[in-house]
Amino acid sequence: MSTNPPLRAFHPQHEPSYEALLEIIQQQQQLIERLQSQLQHLRVTHPNPPLPLDPCIQASQSTLVLPTPPGPLNPYLLGIGETSGERYIPLTSKSCWMIGRGEDNLIVLNDRWMSRTHAMIQATGMGEFYLIDLGSRNGSFLNGRRVNIPVLLNDADMITFGQTSFSFHAPPQKSGLETTPDISHLSDLESPATALLHVRRLISVLVVDIRNFTVLTRNLDEQILSEVVGTWFRFAGEIIRESGSWVDKYIGDAVMAVWIHGTQEVGITEVQRLLKAVTALNDMTQQLHLNFPLPFPLRIGAGINTGYAMVGNTGSGDRPDYTALGDTVNAAFRLESSTKQLQQDVAIGLQTYQYLHQCCPGPLPFQQHLLQLKGYDAPTPAYACSFVELKQLLSPQSISSS
Repeated sequence: MSTNPPLRAFHPQHEPSYEALLEIIQQQQQLIERLQSQLQHLRVTHPNPPLPLDPCIQASQSTLVLPTPPGPLNPYLLGIGETSGERYIPLTSKSCWMIGRGEDNLIVLNDRWMSRTHAMIQATGMGEFYLIDLGSRNGSFLNGRRVNIPVLLNDADMITFGQTSFSFHAPPQKSGLETTPDISHLSDLESPATALLHVRRLISVLVVDIRNFTVLTRNLDEQILSEVVGTWFRFAGEIIRESGSWVDKYIGDAVMAVWIHGTQEVGITEVQRLLKAVTALNDMTQQLHLNFPLPFPLRIGAGINTGYAMVGNTGSGDRPDYTALGDTVNAAFRLESSTKQLQQDVAIGLQTYQYLHQCCPGPLPFQQHLLQLKGYDAPTPAYACSFVELKQLLSPQSISSS
C-alpha cells in the first residue's frame, strides 16, 4: 500500500490565503479518492479487521458500564496516514467528544497545526453524528470542504484537523440478534450498570438559537463564518457549564442546556443561575461583531421550560454524560421558536414562570400569551420579555428588593 503524502499545513500565526485553502482542498480530494479505493480493497480482503483500541480512549473508559458489540457494529474513527496512523477511536458510551491538542479534550491529538480546543463530534438521540468546528484557526475539513456550521457525518466520510486525518464509520445496524450484545453475565455486577437507567427528574431546559442565521451564511465569507460559529459554540458551552448545567448539546445553529434539580422544587439560586446564563449568552453574542467583520450584530432568541423528564447517564466514571427526553424538552424548543412570532427575546413556560414568581414575588416584566405550539392540541400559556427587561430583573437592586 502506498504511503499518503502529508497534507500542506497552515502556520498557526498566519491566516490561510485563498491559494493555500485551494491547495489543501485539492490535496484532500486526491487523498480521498486514493483512500476510498484502499478502504474498498480492505473491506473485501479484511471484512472484520482487528482494530487496536486507542490508548487515550481506553484510559478514559476505565469504568465499565456495559460491554459494546465488536467494532464494526458501532460508530468509530479510524486514523489515516502517517500522522494519525491506524488509530481506532470508538464513538460509544458518550454523546460528545471534544477534539484538540489540549489535555482536557476527550480525544487528544498531538498536532501543532491544531488548536487546543479544535472541534467536537456530537451524537444525537437519533443515532446521528455531527462534526462541529469550535473556531479553530486552521479549520476542520469534511471530504475536502471546510466546515462552517455543524454538519451531519455519513459512513466513510473523511475528516481532517491540521495534518491529522480520520475516516468516520457508522455501519448500518444488522437485523436479528447480532445487534444485541449478550449481557446476561452482568447480572451480578454492581452499580456501574445502573448508570444507564433513566429516572424521572425535575429539570429546566434552555434552548438558544442564533437569529437570521440563513441571512448570515449568505453574506459572510466561509472562513469567517466558521470562526464566528465555532467561537459562539465554544463560549456558549463555557457559559452553560459555569452556570451548573449538566448537559449542553449543539444542534444546528442552536444550543440546548439542561439543569437537573435536586429536589421537587426549584430554589431561587437555581432560577437566578439559569436566567443569568441567558443574559450572559446574550452579552457574549452581542460582542462578537467587535471581533469579526459581521454584516450585522448577532442576535439570539431563548426558550426556557421547567418540568419532569426522563434523565439518563450514558457516560462513565468522572465523565457523566446526561440525556433528557420528554415533552419538557420538546416544549422548550417550541417556546424558543415562538419568540420570533411574539417579537420578544425570551419565552418561558408556565412552571418556570411560577417558580420565578415564588422567588421574586414582586412584579415581573413578562407578558402572558396563549400560544398554539406545533404538536400541541390545546393553547399553551407562555411568558415573554426582552433581554433588557430580564437583565433589569436580575440586577442587584431588583433582587434585594424582592
